[in-house]
Amino acid sequence: MGPVRLEAITWERLVDLLAERLLDLKPADGSPWPRIAFDGAPAARPGDLAERVAEALRTRGRPSLVVGAEGFLRPASIRLEHGRQDVEAYYDGWLDTGALWREVFGPLESGGDGRVLPDLWDPATDRATRSSYVQLPPGGVLLMHGPLLLRHWFPFDLSVHVLLSPGALRRRTPEPDHWTLPAFARYEDETDPAGTADVLVRADDPRHPAWSG
Repeated sequence: MGPVRLEAITWERLVDLLAERLLDLKPADGSPWPRIAFDGAPAARPGDLAERVAEALRTRGRPSLVVGAEGFLRPASIRLEHGRQDVEAYYDGWLDTGALWREVFGPLESGGDGRVLPDLWDPATDRATRSSYVQLPPGGVLLMHGPLLLRHWFPFDLSVHVLLSPGALRRRTPEPDHWTLPAFARYEDETDPAGTADVLVRADDPRHPAWSG
């Protein structure tokens, strides 16, 4: 597809418009829980946007649950089996997709009970988090954020991709993490998140975002 047309917007206006859009969103599978992706490299900080949308939903009387994909990484013994800077493993093997289906998406399917585990594994301590389950009431919104989310066929009802140009991604990624950059180049080639996401947010200049509307 051709380039997506973007228009300048403030973060405050963007958050408000996304929250309003989510209030009317009806999942196609009949589930009472809309499931939203905030996809982007860590340097793009998609979690910040997810948290702000959650707050905007709260002020509108709509419950939500923010879930970070980093809480569902595999143990280090599996993630780092081929070394600490293995791009293939980062792209294909770091995320525990089975746990996400079991603990997050399964309970939010039509007929599910809405009982979601917000995180499972702490990658810093390499231990289980022992977090309690959260009961998301019908109408509550799942806001999941993390990198490379749109390549896993998760049942998102709306996807937001926070885009950084290759140059901005390199500048804003800490030097010790530059080894991950080829994974994001591959993601662009194979998944085209900028073209497939429902909403595209460009954040090269963090003070002046633009979006696809």
